[in-house]
Amino acid sequence: MKKYLLLVLFAAFLVMAGCKGKTSENQQPTQGSDTQASGAKAKWIIGMSQCNLGEPWRVQMNADIRQAAEKYPELQVIFKDAQNDTLKQQAQVEEFISAGVNLIIVSPKEAAPLTPVVAAAYEKGIPVIVLDRRVLGDKYTCFIGADNKKIGQAAGKWIVEKLGGKGKVVELKGLMTTIPGQDRHSGFVQGIKDASGVEVIFEADMKWLEPNARKEMESALARFPQIDLVYAHNDPGAHGAYLAAQAAGREKDIIFVGIDGLPQEGQAYVKQGLMSASFEYPTGGKEAIETGLEILNGKTAEKEITLKSRVFTKENIDAGGEWLAD
Repeated sequence: MKKYLLLVLFAAFLVMAGCKGKTSENQQPTQGSDTQASGAKAKWIIGMSQCNLGEPWRVQMNADIRQAAEKYPELQVIFKDAQNDTLKQQAQVEEFISAGVNLIIVSPKEAAPLTPVVAAAYEKGIPVIVLDRRVLGDKYTCFIGADNKKIGQAAGKWIVEKLGGKGKVVELKGLMTTIPGQDRHSGFVQGIKDASGVEVIFEADMKWLEPNARKEMESALARFPQIDLVYAHNDPGAHGAYLAAQAAGREKDIIFVGIDGLPQEGQAYVKQGLMSASFEYPTGGKEAIETGLEILNGKTAEKEITLKSRVFTKENIDAGGEWLAD
């Protein structure tokens, strides 16, 4: 009887161990560079290549995608971080193609280098949503983003009005090999073109990064005894410039303007009085998932989806900002 009982207990242990092993095999990874949203019963797999997670705005984009995807159990999103490396991002899209994902979302670091691999996916019949930064040509399914030229122009006009048509300005640019950086610059130039009294005395490419912006602003402060306003292509750039001016004891003499308008960043800086204006650039994460779901269900998406933008100032921040005119 004792032997029989031991055999039964041993058999039960083997069954339990087998079940545990099976559960472990079926578990989906949730951490690391290739994180996933939604469950193992997903009908469709979406590959998302983010150019970098060094910018808070891009962290928010991924969070918005993840939050939107969690509403649809039929979706699984695989996230990859290119770590600001164009070659790595090209390889990530190629991996998605080889894996046969159902749809690709890509937010490119640079337009030209990502164009061929995006076109390759598109030509193989994999729908591609290009998010935030464009690629060249039209071999993609849908582009989603706000109008950077329009935002830059609105910022320029706001700056002219704020300065009363006269003042010395520092422009801290985003990465100028990217279309958003180019558009936020050209739009700004368009916005100030009729104000001959507004002079850009210093400009530098801070590559979207706050430490770079702070360093460039230190150079500007050392060279120019008068700086009336800083126009940065993103809010981390404006904040870095503010910190440099604060260290020099000159922050109260300078107006700081940026772009992004995240609640925890640009909007918070406006509420704190560190920045005078933040122009919203929506992440498009929610819209990418909703559009992707439509495509996967056989619907035809618009080729271009332009997101609306707002400006946040101390006068309107509590009311939710002011929408830019169409």
